[in-house]
Amino acid sequence: MIGTDLPIVAAPMAGGPSTVALASAVTDAGGFAFLPAGYLTAAALESLLADARAAGRPFGVNLFVPQPGALPAEQYDGYRAELADEAAALGVDLPVEPQHDDDAWPAKVDLLVSEPAPFVSLTFGLPPGSDIARLQVAGSRVLATVTTPDEARAAEEAGVDGLVVQGSAAGGHSGAFDPRRPIPPTPTAEVVRAVRAVTALPVVAGGGVDGPDAVRALLDAGAAAVAVGTLLLRATEAGTTPTHRAALTDPAFAETVLTHAFTGRPARALRNGFVDRHGASAPYGYPELHHLTRDLRRAAAAAGDPHRLHLWAGTGWRAAQERPAGEIVRGLV
Repeated sequence: MIGTDLPIVAAPMAGGPSTVALASAVTDAGGFAFLPAGYLTAAALESLLADARAAGRPFGVNLFVPQPGALPAEQYDGYRAELADEAAALGVDLPVEPQHDDDAWPAKVDLLVSEPAPFVSLTFGLPPGSDIARLQVAGSRVLATVTTPDEARAAEEAGVDGLVVQGSAAGGHSGAFDPRRPIPPTPTAEVVRAVRAVTALPVVAGGGVDGPDAVRALLDAGAAAVAVGTLLLRATEAGTTPTHRAALTDPAFAETVLTHAFTGRPARALRNGFVDRHGASAPYGYPELHHLTRDLRRAAAAAGDPHRLHLWAGTGWRAAQERPAGEIVRGLV
């Protein structure tokens, strides 16, 4: 599907972990890498793409699909008040007004149309079919992240070229179209088989990949390639913060959970104090909650406070190792 020696894809990890150096190392090992456009301004994305092209390897780009609606002001105000002690502990001022944006979607699509990448993947739903078609006409193959057979059918109807099938064990944000949909624990291979039963589109599968046995299980289930993210968080070339890196090896963190407490969308993370204190009371509302907690989380990372930081991690986090990405990729096959 992707034309690489190895069926391994580096998942896009927005917010710092995915770097051009990490992408280059994965490609040099025989895999393929997606770079994250999420959270970046269009200008920052343009600079990232320039750096990636200067590195001389092919790459894909992941886009966050804009979310409909906006978080009601009373829910925002209530959650902001609830987080006041967290912010005070780190000397952070929380934004007063809720911020809803489209993650610079039009400008990013325009940029990728004028400077196409071989692959563009979509997360958080489906954009208008006209945007998918524009990217395809420019020369990109478009992949949609899906978590159920129904989402896969909708993506096929929208005209995408392939699917990224994400299991519930995956670290970071769930790509579920409806963030309020319950996400039961389901083996990724089972989701792949269910999706392959309703569509012939090629599949990249990810979620819970902790070694070569998991890779083989997903390929046997019908995936053309396997995406890895959490296993690369401790890679030498990753931009993961020291606080996050340390938490991944800290025995005090014993499990991962799905939580929307940090950003307003469900994401799998190491269970920490913030999740325990706010997981049950946080409203759904992305990107408003992302913007609300952003400076708090940045301050926590800088202060070495893992209990106020979003410690994204999939269920296979114990297998993540501090070693070059190329060794990690080759070890998976």
